[in-house]
Amino acid sequence: MKGSHLLLCLLSISCSVGWMLAAGSRIFHFGPCRVPMTMTEIRAGFTAIKAKIQARDPIRTLSILSHPHSLHKVKSSDRCCVTHHLFNFYVDKVFRHCKTEDSFINRKISSIANSFLSVRRKLEQCREQNKCTCGQESTEKFNQVLANYEGLNVTSAAMKSLGELDILLDWMEKSP
Repeated sequence: MKGSHLLLCLLSISCSVGWMLAAGSRIFHFGPCRVPMTMTEIRAGFTAIKAKIQARDPIRTLSILSHPHSLHKVKSSDRCCVTHHLFNFYVDKVFRHCKTEDSFINRKISSIANSFLSVRRKLEQCREQNKCTCGQESTEKFNQVLANYEGLNVTSAAMKSLGELDILLDWMEKSP
């Protein structure tokens, strides 16, 4: 009887993994934290609106995410913390202030935001299990992102951050 429960459990796990792979999901490694994400869905939504969002950005001389000290050279042990901060940042600050008169764009933003909410919950679970600790360097890197964001008015900063979403996605995909 115990063997059949084990077999059923293994079958369930393999089906879940197969479904995740079929849905374009991938396991991302942020330090000791492992997070499944459907990056293809997020990228597709962003690609559909990228040109229109970036065209709304009047400030081309400043970057919120690619400041020399923001995401570059983040230690593996700090990747979870920085990712967790950035997902909170996008959910709490960016997506809330990215409303346009175009309902198509708003639906895509909402879809991306929902994906971020799901990942944020998974990152929060890692933090609760003490797998996602924040060191001084990760806090400084995130504070640089916040300083860049808060140097602009809320709407401009939100649109610029959304327009730079590909920087974050590229950084995450380069995770070891």
